[in-house]
Amino acid sequence: MKRFLSIALAMSMMLAAGSGCGNQAAPASSQGSGGSVSAADNAAEAGADAPVRIAVAAPMTGDNAEYGIGFYNAATLMAEKWNAEGGVLGRQIEIVQYDDKNSSEEAASIAQKIVSDGDIAGVIGHFASGVCMVAAPVYQENQIIEISPSSSHPDYSSIGDYIFRNNTVIDVEASASLDIAINDLGKKKIGIIAIQTDWGQNTASVVEELIAGEYGESGATIVAREDVMEGSDDYSPAITKLDAAGADVVICCGMYSLVGPVAKQYKQINPDNSIVAFSNAYSQQLIELGGEAVNGVRFPVIFFSGSEDPAIKEYVEAYTAQFGSEPSALTSQAYDSTGMLLEAIKAAGTTDSAAVKDELYKLNYPGVTGDTQFDEIGDVHKAFVKVEIQDGKFVELT
Repeated sequence: MKRFLSIALAMSMMLAAGSGCGNQAAPASSQGSGGSVSAADNAAEAGADAPVRIAVAAPMTGDNAEYGIGFYNAATLMAEKWNAEGGVLGRQIEIVQYDDKNSSEEAASIAQKIVSDGDIAGVIGHFASGVCMVAAPVYQENQIIEISPSSSHPDYSSIGDYIFRNNTVIDVEASASLDIAINDLGKKKIGIIAIQTDWGQNTASVVEELIAGEYGESGATIVAREDVMEGSDDYSPAITKLDAAGADVVICCGMYSLVGPVAKQYKQINPDNSIVAFSNAYSQQLIELGGEAVNGVRFPVIFFSGSEDPAIKEYVEAYTAQFGSEPSALTSQAYDSTGMLLEAIKAAGTTDSAAVKDELYKLNYPGVTGDTQFDEIGDVHKAFVKVEIQDGKFVELT
């Protein structure tokens, strides 16, 4: 039995919403891709021929728009694949886009709009953990399925039995990043640089806890931690302090917008320092932003676009041809999340959310991000691949 977090607790996250984790798409509308939805519209669409509508709620504008647009593109690609084969339950699939701007306040409003819509079969999103935890109680209370491709906060899936995540919990990924730093790179003096968001601060704290616990006998220590504003152009004061403390590896708790500039600026102070990041930094934008400075950056990922697996190659080629760039790990988790929701609808034989929810818990889905099955609280457990940037390209480490 899942325990339920109170709406009051989730709403307290609104002021601390952080990052979870740029392809081109039409500008988003917070009302959905088709504009404002009315009761008359719902009535007109009712019936056996009405499309099965799936919402993608994420940042479509602003600093984190790349992630939301990636979610929307991936869901659209999956829907097109199903539609080409007749759709689901004999109905076509429509992806409805909502822009939450990675804002807790906006996400709360959008969640209410989705509930009021009355015919959304499920929600793919939101992006940031804090934003997810504000919207999720609304979905749970109204029995609407939410699958986040990116939320990593430990408490997210505990909000209710309609709340799922197709992403690992942050302590699992943090352990994988530390394994790279300590065991693969052989580093012992660890510095942390973290963005001042809920995700960044929580992740940095998890890294500290793992060093004190699981990695306590490794001889590794945290020599310094620097918390920085997200989106800053100058991280040199923090880098100088990390280097002065003797850090020989830096764990970057932030997205590519942190890792790229930090790598560039660190090279100017200490070109021999190593940098380890997280899967939300695994993006072509990191290479474009960091240039030669990001060569040598490593991180664990659940999905690697350079895989020789035929199913992954087919997906990457289709995505790249349609949207102009390779899909990231989080984008690919959105792709699988959409496929899982559709498979559950097919198995249930209905879009009734209670029936679909029950099928999601039974599902074993062979996706591009690995074989996926939700556990009793809506979490997944997946294996990581280790990736390094070499000569401006992502390379899988063996």
